[in-house]
Parts: sequence; C-alpha cells; structure tokens
Amino acid sequence: MIFIDSALGKKTPYTPIWMMRQAGRYLSEYRESRAKAGSFLDLCKNVELATEVTLQPIDILDVDAAILFSDILVVPLEMGLPLEFLAGEGPKFNQTIRSESDFKALKKDAYKNLTYVYDAVSSIRAKLSKDKALIGFCGSPWTLATYMIEGEGSKTYTHSKKMLYSNPKLLHALLESITQELVSYLGEQIRAGANAVMVFDSWASALELSAYLNFSWEYMKKIAKAIKSQYPHIPVMLFPKGVGAYLEHLDGEFDVFGVDWGTPMSLAKEKLGGKYVLQGNLEPARLYNRQAMLEGVEQILSVMNEDRGHIFNLGHGMIPDLPRENAIELVQLVREKTKR
Repeated sequence: MIFIDSALGKKTPYTPIWMMRQAGRYLSEYRESRAKAGSFLDLCKNVELATEVTLQPIDILDVDAAILFSDILVVPLEMGLPLEFLAGEGPKFNQTIRSESDFKALKKDAYKNLTYVYDAVSSIRAKLSKDKALIGFCGSPWTLATYMIEGEGSKTYTHSKKMLYSNPKLLHALLESITQELVSYLGEQIRAGANAVMVFDSWASALELSAYLNFSWEYMKKIAKAIKSQYPHIPVMLFPKGVGAYLEHLDGEFDVFGVDWGTPMSLAKEKLGGKYVLQGNLEPARLYNRQAMLEGVEQILSVMNEDRGHIFNLGHGMIPDLPRENAIELVQLVREKTKR
C-alpha cells in the first residue's frame, strides 16, 4: 500500500493523497446514504451504511486511503453520556462532567460497547481494494474531555479551563481514563483491519503552551507510545489543529504529523520534517476555485520536494459545498505532479 509505505517513511512512486472529511455532504451519494440512515448517529451505528459512505470517496475520487466513517464522540457516548446531534447546532451531551461524582459515574471499559465500529472496520476492509489503506481514528483525550465538560462545542472552553486551573487533579483523572479507553479502542480497530490510526486534537489551539503540553500533548504521546509498542508496523498519525507556534516543543513515538492550513508547510518541515512524515496541508477553501487550488498545490509541493516524507491532504476537512469535480482533479493533479 503506497499510503502505508509513505507513512512509514519509505520511498513511493508518487505522493499519496487522501482528504479529511472526504466522506461528506459535498457528495450527493453521501447525502443519500445519510437520508437512508435517519440520523447522523444512526449512520455511524449502521455497519452497512457506514461501509457504504467510507468507500464512496475511494470510488469517486480514487484517493489512496479510506478513513473509517464514524464520530469521535461515540467514545464518551459509550462511557455513559447521552449524545444527540441537533440540526444546525451540532453534537450535544445532556449530561456533563463537572465534579468528582460526575467523573466517578462514568462507565469503564466503554470500548467493549463499540462493536458497531469494529464491525464497520471489518466490513470496509473486506470490500476495500488491497492497494488502498484503511485509517481508523479517535479524538484526542483533551478534545473529548472538552465536549464532556462543556456538553457541546465551545469557543471559550470556560468550564474546561476552570477545571484545568482550579481542579487539575480531576481533569488529569478524566484525561487518563479517556486515554486508557482510546488505547483499547484503537487496538480493537487495528485488530478488525485498520492499517493505520489517527488521533484528532480538534481543540488543541484552546490552550497556552504549558497547558497544552501537560493536558493534551502528553496524553496524545501516551496513546501513540502504547499503540506503537503493541503494533509497531501500524503507522500512528497525530493531528493537533492550531499549534503551529508550538512545533519545536512536540515530540513522541509516532509516524505522521498532520499539518493544519494555518501552519506554513515550510515551518512544519523545518521543525518536524526530519523526525516525522508530514501530512497536509492545502487550505480546503482553495477547492472553491480551480486556479487557487492549483496555486496551493504548487506551493506545498515546492516545499515538500523530496522523494519521501509527505502525504498530501487538506489542512482540515472538506467543506460541505465544495465542488466535487475539483476534489477529483486535486487527486489526479497531485499524482501526476509527484510521479518519480
């Protein structure tokens, strides 16, 4: 698999490409599958439909890797927090973790209840072409903790930061508990057939440097180390969004560092390129305009002009109204321009 070879730093015939949120609303096929499911959560739990939408970008775009269709919040859901996705508002937990008693009420071994995810992984891997990789994933402990504490997405993270500075012991206990669940969760995905795993730290930019290293990156490193010790042949990919200013402080036992579009690729290459394969980082909105897309591709490839060490991706996820024909062209473009 070219994607796996590249993720492990091996030479490849071209730079592999896939896109975050490549199974999404910009595809009419996805919208039809989503309508059949009834709700977003039902789509995540329906093995047949989750398989269908995971494979759609492979068939339509011909990307080099599929990423499991699921959601990062199924883990806190199975830890005991009722979850709903509200139209126009996003995910919402009707219970939150704000106290010691809230924390103690969480269910242990939640990963054992996520069989619908592992069944989907097995189903996808069985139908996926042997030369295409399947990526499993989870959210980072910090990102999941913020949802569990705030009850929903947040711009200020008021309750999470209040806990961080006024009751750090409780926050560390919550993060450690989530971390243990995630190590087991990713391990089960690998056993079900995932060829690589990725950890998404969506709310990394909410924290100042010292807090970020202590309350987020340290737990990302724990997950990566645990997975690499058990499955050394499986690439581990970390994607902390919005930490461009912290790059020189980041280290750990992982393979691929996901670069967001707010971080210049040249800076990521300077700070981390010698240690890790870099993934990214086209600004997704460039796909609205063909010329802007071409210029963005040229710019990234001019920086990553080596025969190894790069997986092409967006610097965040596909936007719902992006033109699919440009996404299709992007894949062809990267492949043609990086042929060695």
